[in-house]
Amino acid sequence: MKNIIIAFFLMLAPVGVTAQYQKAQEKAPLVNVPLENFASQQKVLFNFGWKFQLVTNENKNTDFASPALDDSSWRTLDLPHDFQFEQPWTENGGGARGFKPMCEGWYRKSFPTDPSWKGKRVVLDFGGIIYLGDVYLNGTKIASTDYGYVGLEADLTPFLRHDGENVVAVYASTGPKKGSRWYTGGGLFRDVYLQVQNPTHIARHGVYITTPEVSSSRATVAVQVEVDGWQKHDVRVRTTLRNPEGVIVGSVQSGMPEHTHQTCTEVKLPALTLENPQLWSCEFPQLYNAEVVVTADGMVVDSLTEQFGIRSLEFSPEFGFKLNGKKIFLQGNANHHDLGALGAASYDRAIERMMLQLKSFGYNCIRCSHNPYSDSFARIADRVGMLVVDELTDKWSDNDYWGGRQPFTHIWHKLITEWIKRDRNRPSIILWSLGNELQIREGWAGFEGANDWGITTYNIFNQLVKRWDHTRLTTVAMFPARAGAITRHDKEFNDYLVPPELACATEVASFNYQSDKYDAYLKYRPDLILFQSEAETSNLLQPYYNMDRKRTVGMAYWGSAEYWGESNKWPKKGWNYSFFDHTMRPYPQAYLIKSAFMPEIPEVHIGVVDAAGAESVSWNDVIVGRMALNECWNHTPGSRQSLFTYTNAHSVELLVNGQSMGVQENDTTQANRRNMIYWKDVPYGNGGSVVAIARDKSGKEVARHRIETAGKAVALRIEAETPADWKADGMDLQYINVTAIDKKGRPVWDYNEPLALQMEGAARLVALDNGDHYTDELFHGITSKRMYQGRMQIILRSDQKAGNVTVKVSSAGLKGTLRLKTINE
Repeated sequence: MKNIIIAFFLMLAPVGVTAQYQKAQEKAPLVNVPLENFASQQKVLFNFGWKFQLVTNENKNTDFASPALDDSSWRTLDLPHDFQFEQPWTENGGGARGFKPMCEGWYRKSFPTDPSWKGKRVVLDFGGIIYLGDVYLNGTKIASTDYGYVGLEADLTPFLRHDGENVVAVYASTGPKKGSRWYTGGGLFRDVYLQVQNPTHIARHGVYITTPEVSSSRATVAVQVEVDGWQKHDVRVRTTLRNPEGVIVGSVQSGMPEHTHQTCTEVKLPALTLENPQLWSCEFPQLYNAEVVVTADGMVVDSLTEQFGIRSLEFSPEFGFKLNGKKIFLQGNANHHDLGALGAASYDRAIERMMLQLKSFGYNCIRCSHNPYSDSFARIADRVGMLVVDELTDKWSDNDYWGGRQPFTHIWHKLITEWIKRDRNRPSIILWSLGNELQIREGWAGFEGANDWGITTYNIFNQLVKRWDHTRLTTVAMFPARAGAITRHDKEFNDYLVPPELACATEVASFNYQSDKYDAYLKYRPDLILFQSEAETSNLLQPYYNMDRKRTVGMAYWGSAEYWGESNKWPKKGWNYSFFDHTMRPYPQAYLIKSAFMPEIPEVHIGVVDAAGAESVSWNDVIVGRMALNECWNHTPGSRQSLFTYTNAHSVELLVNGQSMGVQENDTTQANRRNMIYWKDVPYGNGGSVVAIARDKSGKEVARHRIETAGKAVALRIEAETPADWKADGMDLQYINVTAIDKKGRPVWDYNEPLALQMEGAARLVALDNGDHYTDELFHGITSKRMYQGRMQIILRSDQKAGNVTVKVSSAGLKGTLRLKTINE
């Protein structure tokens, strides 16, 4: 009978899985030793020296995971890497996926073991494999992911060879074309770490820090540590807190619980009380450190230092959102995860650069749409002072816009657990968003049969979120629809102003667009805590001023910055109804947003109308688009041009070549006209200058902006963005901007000649980017590219050793040279 039962279960196992996941016996028992014996190996960045090969029709039958495979001819590269972005643009790729082909690739890396690894647990921590992938060690599959936006751990221990080279091979795929509505990228697009652990160790994402009581005079800090492999040992956990200056402000310890057979156990340490804490906020992002040490049988076996912030979150229908007791209105951006010329490859410097640019224009929040971003994303937000709405996924569907090999409804619990535990200590994260625009089809709403537009699924998901983090509320972003999935295609749409059922069930009600209907929603359900999770950029400040900013949470503009994918037509490679181009250079409209987001700073900015660039399209049942504006004053002699001046001042006077075109007041009574003044048929003459002078009510000048006609390009101006801050760690980026200028140093807007680059020294070229969102040219693997609107951006990556870097550029006889240095930390 026993043999029959075994045979029955073997029949149930999927074909091939048993062989791929064969269990190997440990070659030696795992034994705790002092952490100091292998501290240098405890966590090592594993990004460098990978081999890569794209899968083609010619090699698709190759056993890429075989340790015996000769990969000497493969390309050598360092992570992070997006192999899809390197492929040629093709119209057949489809606008949703950025006109890039769906593809697959393999990565391999050979490495010896260190003697200190014997008797230890050795794992690889992958920040993500996009869109899906598998990990092999010495030919055996040891880990897989079907949703590469969340990380995974691959346990190498049972299959390591301590007497020779080991080969880790990783398969990555972009997934099926219809598996996503936007550009995902493909490959090992985030960091990989190798970790060596004692059998008794802190579990993956096992430290949980909360601040149950917060005030300016006192705060309590509660630390929970999940310890794995602790049974049969006398284990103690100690946590020491250091303030932002590095001074010890408290310490607490605890033993393990009695009367349990759990080998992985959460230990709640006694809470610590801190006097006069330094609170984390957007203006002052103060960060503390919690140093966690685990001892077993009297010796230190594991340690981890986790940053956290002391701050309080409050949500209410009366005031929306408060941080540390202070009302804050979220002024946000919702974008996809790519980083311009880097594609989906996640570089810390690029993330920080993007956040700082948004913050300089008054943004205080980013909604991660519609998937978890990298582990470092929220850590950088912690440091910069940017609030984050962290999102799990798009639809709750096994079919539509899901690219995994396993159904979403089979693995959601694993995804939520990994996502929440990874990010729960980040003070920047204020809200968990569980999905996006899914209530208009039952097939998008999770578990079948509930027939309640996702309410049951949400309640189940929310329960698991609360298991791992009880300090934040949850939400789901709603499609612009009404209850019963009534959309603009239904005749009662404009009159039936009843919010969707799921929005009334979530802890925070998030709505995409339709901001002019929110007052009606709140009359129907006054208890809603309302957040505009997506606002149309085409309506400029209307979505902002439509909000009752005293009682609602805030808003996030959709696609403030250009991103790849979701293009409505070839040859445009992505979304560009934006305030910033994909290099993060602001369009004139960005200054309009700044004038509202930062009303205390006087602002005026000129935007000249480019009628040829105007475009609109229906998107998510909303008409979107962007009036093309620029700061060019080179036009046909004798023509007339229209322009806008964006200002938060009382009035603006416009001068053309010193002659006044009149004074116009800022009409603040209408949301669709506020802070924007239109000047029609301004005489261009033979060029010259246009000056906008902003004044307050008393007539005092508070701001001005000037644009001038440029002459012939005579030089190339080459400028590094952070010349004194370029780390020689092999990971840091340097952004260099090249501009064609005339003899007076004015940018030459219509200069579009090819630019050639030469460089040498302690860095490598990552990308050349001219900012053209309609380009058919590649960004990687080139040293020459056409300039666009008189500019080019060069992105360099430092080597692992400090040294000098020389960059030379030339274009149509114009030349420029820049000398830089990378520095050790």
